[in-house]
Amino acid sequence: QVQLVESGGGLVQPGGSLTLSCAASGRIVSRYTMGWYRQAPGNQRELVALITSGGGTNYADSVKGRFTISRDNAKNTVYLQMNSLKPEDTAVYYCKTWSNLGAYWGQGTQVTVSS
Repeated sequence: QVQLVESGGGLVQPGGSLTLSCAASGRIVSRYTMGWYRQAPGNQRELVALITSGGGTNYADSVKGRFTISRDNAKNTVYLQMNSLKPEDTAVYYCKTWSNLGAYWGQGTQVTVSS
């Protein structure tokens, strides 16, 4: 059974920072590619960042240099550190895994960037 649970969302001022966590079921993080997506109202869900089982990373151009994805295999957790946040970053952020059992999503966590 694959389970992903996001946490860490909230309200932050422009220019501020926030770190999201995705707790996964056992061995998921170490074995498979993990990703963060986001979806704003009226928009399509878009890929923000991903990390492979080997540690390679990719980022959307809109967040490159500001966001960092990382993993802790022992804790089966993936993180998204978000710095220099902009109002355009406001969205529901989702964790995703591409496992051998298929693609699975977390429930999402709201990030709001506003004064």
